[in-house]
Amino acid sequence: MASVGFVIHHERSEAAELAKGAAVWLLDRGHDVRFLPDDAARLGFAEQACSPAELPVALDLAVSLGGDGTMLRTVDLVSGDGVAVMGVNLGQLGYLTEVEPGQLLVALKRFLAGSFEIEERMRLAVSLETAAGPGTPAATGLPGLNEAVIEKTPVGHTVRLAVEIDGDFFTTYAADGLIVATPTGSTAYAFSARGPIVSPHHRALVLTPVSPHMLFDRTLVLDPTSTVRIEVLGDPPAAVAVDGRAVSVLRDGDAIVCREAIEPARLVTFAPGSFLRILKAKFGLNDR
Repeated sequence: MASVGFVIHHERSEAAELAKGAAVWLLDRGHDVRFLPDDAARLGFAEQACSPAELPVALDLAVSLGGDGTMLRTVDLVSGDGVAVMGVNLGQLGYLTEVEPGQLLVALKRFLAGSFEIEERMRLAVSLETAAGPGTPAATGLPGLNEAVIEKTPVGHTVRLAVEIDGDFFTTYAADGLIVATPTGSTAYAFSARGPIVSPHHRALVLTPVSPHMLFDRTLVLDPTSTVRIEVLGDPPAAVAVDGRAVSVLRDGDAIVCREAIEPARLVTFAPGSFLRILKAKFGLNDR
């Protein structure tokens, strides 16, 4: 019997209804079902509630019901334990979710029958180096599937960011910010900053400046084994976010360090090569 966990977009009623129907279907067939506590209470599955720490333990599949944001949250919850993630698309055209709502039960049947493939996606491990006082320890190993961003605060001005790559000083950027992305994240914020689109099957660190106030404004595509350290120089402070989650505000001398995470994301796919299909649909690249 399989163990299946559900992560639900809280503002989409369709996500709750789909999860409820799929959970009943799985339980009727003797499978284990898990929900996060709030979702379990809301859907009437109190016996299936488990904490975020318990969710991925010996879990066979995590099902994300929402858009790419819910998918990022699901990957964050379970990928450290090597759990496979299946994305059900309840947003617009997503890069990470390939199962349509009406196909959820079909997709579960295929997964349980072993008729699927796993795409491994590189993730980031992001650490903070701060001079924070007692009670505010530096964070270590924050995971990210898409990117880490260090940029000016909403009311701030251009920030000065010193970049080291593998311990060697590279340059100081005067910019609105810097993005360290994975290949998967190359189609997210980095893309809007005119970074390159990188196939998610690659492994690389993609360093892209945001509105640089300097002559050098190109993206760097670095080895996946590289370590990138970005230090804030002087005022103003800079805000840090990982996959859209606000992490901290860094001041003079504080830094973030980005490297490849040990555990990749493991995404369930039923249509290998779907990245190019989604890319074509997203940008209207019709066949000739």
